[in-house]
Amino acid sequence: MTQKTQSTDNRPNIVMFLADDQGAWALGCAGNRELKTPNLDRLAQAGVRFENFFCVSPVCSPARASLLTGRVPSTHGVHDWLKRGNIDLKEGESSRGVDRAIEYLEGLDGFTDYLAASGYDCAFSGKWHMGNSAQAQKGYSYWEAYAFGGGAYYNYTWMDKGKPQNRQDYVTDHITNKAIDFLKTRSSQDKPFMLSVHYTSPHSPWGREHHPERIWKQYEDCPFASTPDLPEHPWQSPTAPRGYDPKKRRENLQGYYSAITAMDENIGRVLEQLDQMGVRDNTLVIFSGDNGMNMGHHGIWGKGNGTFPMNMYDTSVKVPFIMSWPARIRQGWVGDGLHSHYDVFPTLLELAGAENPLADILPGRSFASSLLSGEDTSDDEVVVFDEYGPVRMIRSREWKYVHRYPYGPHELYNLIEDPNETRNLVKNARYAELVVSMRGRLRDWFSRYVDPARDGIGEGVTGFGQNGLMGEAAKGENPWEQMPVF
Repeated sequence: MTQKTQSTDNRPNIVMFLADDQGAWALGCAGNRELKTPNLDRLAQAGVRFENFFCVSPVCSPARASLLTGRVPSTHGVHDWLKRGNIDLKEGESSRGVDRAIEYLEGLDGFTDYLAASGYDCAFSGKWHMGNSAQAQKGYSYWEAYAFGGGAYYNYTWMDKGKPQNRQDYVTDHITNKAIDFLKTRSSQDKPFMLSVHYTSPHSPWGREHHPERIWKQYEDCPFASTPDLPEHPWQSPTAPRGYDPKKRRENLQGYYSAITAMDENIGRVLEQLDQMGVRDNTLVIFSGDNGMNMGHHGIWGKGNGTFPMNMYDTSVKVPFIMSWPARIRQGWVGDGLHSHYDVFPTLLELAGAENPLADILPGRSFASSLLSGEDTSDDEVVVFDEYGPVRMIRSREWKYVHRYPYGPHELYNLIEDPNETRNLVKNARYAELVVSMRGRLRDWFSRYVDPARDGIGEGVTGFGQNGLMGEAAKGENPWEQMPVF
């Protein structure tokens, strides 16, 4: 018998699934016929899938911090994946060495703060990776966190009541179990909830021993024709397992696809729980990834830091994005407008009827009206912006310009004629005026939103990690991990 636990509050419940390193191309419903994602495919059929959704920075920690706070990395100060500051560690406690927890986003509100203030019960399960994983932050009252940013799927560290605990079960299952535990505590009189389920999938490692054998075997005969097999990019950086020989390529892709399918199964478990509770119809379910991913695309293995200097290819900055709210959102359509993770903050607050006191100072724009009307607005004047340390991007429907401060190399691509970004036109005299115009617009936009004390434009971000706070808080120490010789 279905248990009716719908809140008497008419505002939607919200469940947000966030994948780790899942490219926009890595979905069955996005046209990848080799990848098994039946639950996500059904979710897209029950709502809208966006084809042109972008992260804010093509690496996990700054992308997640911007998604949560609505701010540019050059305002919140997280410019690379966080190598240090996740939890307190003393000598001998971990192979990761001595460390101290840092709350990187202290003093900056997330959209969950405003949801909580408006009466939502906010719950978190999974990968945090924005500093001090032991402590509940940003309005979350239920807190179950993975300790670090990545690691083995069967031998990992979980925060249990603020203390690190080693676990041997499959981490994707455990993240889901904790999310379902929260849902099972709900009663008919509860206020609406916001549940964040942040997976480590499909981040490396991709070896056979890291994923369920029954799922691994589903891809034994897969030719992996859905991903390109190209020569090594000249800028390839050793930040992810590479697959330039056939055996390693197959192992990487089989592990990557297996991790996604295992995550898809677990997403199905959460959706089933919502159905059993009788709340699915008035629950806004969101699926996205923190950043894109190249699995051989452009000859790169990795995301934005898959190369040095860091790259802004669409395969690095485009993310999957699905929204389903059966009671309000038209089902089975595809949005083709340009949207960014910046836009999630104002959109969720508007849909939840929560106050947004930061509306005038944040760069994002709500697309709630498009969702509720069932027609995605396609404004050709809309552009998206990304940054990764001193690398910045401006992208319209037709053009992309990438500027690397201070010296370059810079890039210009015509995305209509060259969607795979293979012909850099930046030195073509025919487009000199366009380059000047896009560079000026890029400069003006960032000058409006950056905090000079946290501006990444002159920082030595390498893609190998961030070790601490920047600006005055760094106390004279260089927060950027040195790039190894390779």
